[in-house]
Amino acid sequence: MENSTFNSLTLQLEGLMVTRSSRLPLFFFFFFSFLFVMVTNAGMILLILVDRNLHQPMFLLFCNLAFNDILGNCLVLPRVMSDILRPPAERLIGYHQCVVQAFLVHTFGTSTQTVLMIMAFDRYVAICNPLRYSVIMTNRMVVKLTVSAWGSALVLVGILLGLTVRLSRCRTLITNPYCDNASLFKLSCESVVINNIYGLTFTVVLSVVSVGSMVITYAKITAVCLSRRCKSLNSKALRTCSTHLIVYLIMFTSGKVSIALHRFPQYVEERKLAIILYHIIPCSLNPIIYGVQSNEVKKVLTGNQVNL
Repeated sequence: MENSTFNSLTLQLEGLMVTRSSRLPLFFFFFFSFLFVMVTNAGMILLILVDRNLHQPMFLLFCNLAFNDILGNCLVLPRVMSDILRPPAERLIGYHQCVVQAFLVHTFGTSTQTVLMIMAFDRYVAICNPLRYSVIMTNRMVVKLTVSAWGSALVLVGILLGLTVRLSRCRTLITNPYCDNASLFKLSCESVVINNIYGLTFTVVLSVVSVGSMVITYAKITAVCLSRRCKSLNSKALRTCSTHLIVYLIMFTSGKVSIALHRFPQYVEERKLAIILYHIIPCSLNPIIYGVQSNEVKKVLTGNQVNL
């Protein structure tokens, strides 16, 4: 089916190549992972929205991350699970559906970084300007930060996919378990130099801004903590910042592992599994890390248990 029709509206997903014996174990692993991500992240959002004690900028901004985790898994895992149970020849997807999936997948990856950046800004204000925190981090500021995080992601990804959909297609095989931008423009027999330049620039700029903002933020936070002698405040700062930093490092490492595996063609199946796990591992750990590390969340959960 790879070269069957010019500009075909039906594409074929290569998916994971699994043996008959590993099909069901892999399916149930993805199934329970999907349930866990949905329950924990939706539970955190519900807990934050329902309990007034958690109506703080830090937790309201975290809702963006939890929502994004739900979005990322809903886009990928249901389709991956269904394709595992299908023979390769029946793993078909419409072109427009594939473009929408690719757009949302890249939005997930981009907004993960932009949301973590605005969460870092919140921690910077809380620790470096504690007396002005309530003045700076108002509800209006939370809305502005949220809109900027999602808006920038949507614009950047919109341009990325816009450059791809202009291309004609002479192939129909998506060599991935789900649709993404690179898989789509590889279907074209036209020049994709512009796509590669923008894609590389997009990735480098986003990574530099993301890592740079984290380094600057935590350098300033560290300087403030070293300059003051209050151990209780420094301990609280360390706890809240370590939570955010652990989440960022898990996200960053998972993403870079899947990118690095592109350099090794002999590890095609491992690369496919890695890009799926990129949607599972960080999204599973985010609510756990924030729940375990946050005294406020633990107090609310303990209080609810007592009330029950």
